[in-house]
Amino acid sequence: MPDILIPLLVLSAVGILCAVLLVVAAKYFSTEENREAVALRDCLPGANCGACGFSGCDAYAKALAEGETDKTNLCVPGGDKTARDIAEILGTEAEDVEELVAYVACGGTCDSSGRKYDYRGKPSCVAASAAFNGDRFCTFACLGYGDCMQVCPNNAISIEGGIAKIDPKKCVGCGLCAKTCPKHIIHLVRDTTRVVVKCSNKNKGMDVRKICKSGCIGCGKCVKVCPTGAMRLVDNLATIDYSKCTSCGLCAEACPVHCLEEGSFLCGSRFSVE
Repeated sequence: MPDILIPLLVLSAVGILCAVLLVVAAKYFSTEENREAVALRDCLPGANCGACGFSGCDAYAKALAEGETDKTNLCVPGGDKTARDIAEILGTEAEDVEELVAYVACGGTCDSSGRKYDYRGKPSCVAASAAFNGDRFCTFACLGYGDCMQVCPNNAISIEGGIAKIDPKKCVGCGLCAKTCPKHIIHLVRDTTRVVVKCSNKNKGMDVRKICKSGCIGCGKCVKVCPTGAMRLVDNLATIDYSKCTSCGLCAEACPVHCLEEGSFLCGSRFSVE
């Protein structure tokens, strides 16, 4: 019996000593939490997407509380409501949030763009892209393995016909999908945008046509009909200067391969490609 009691007493003594040390450390070495930072953090949606320019919601809240920034409108996913909540805590005037929505600049499908080999590795766009720049004949195409879908906090992304599709009604413009895409073909635009280019291929038109029926062929018809000079061809690809675009839709009507698509608003604030 004494042989059992001795180790029990030793363990008990060690446990008590550790508990005392933890209490002392908590009392004398802890830092007081900034209450304003906590309140600001509670206003934020918790996406930790980095769209605000900081590493996450905690960092943005801390920067606001400590005066590193006075911008109340940096949280794109939170929108105007979050900006108002932040402004109320800080005692300042709320600034308007530039609401964004993501879209995939690829209109190809498995039928139109095809696959050059049977990829049997990890179902990941990053992994597939490392093998001969992906299994699509078009090296600019969406690979469709869903890396963007996995990181989307709002389940706004699905894979349809081998291509990532974004539901603008669910998208909050956090940009995590754009950062994740190894092809860099997911872009963020203002939710007031009405026309997007659904292609990223920068090859010459003849080469594009061989591998994708819905790819931009660089014909320049959109450039010719644009009344404001918003359309340009850059590296054989149609691009839109949204500072000049009036959303007239003439470019989309003129596009012979229909890679310029005009959208309509949903719920009064979101963009939908039809």
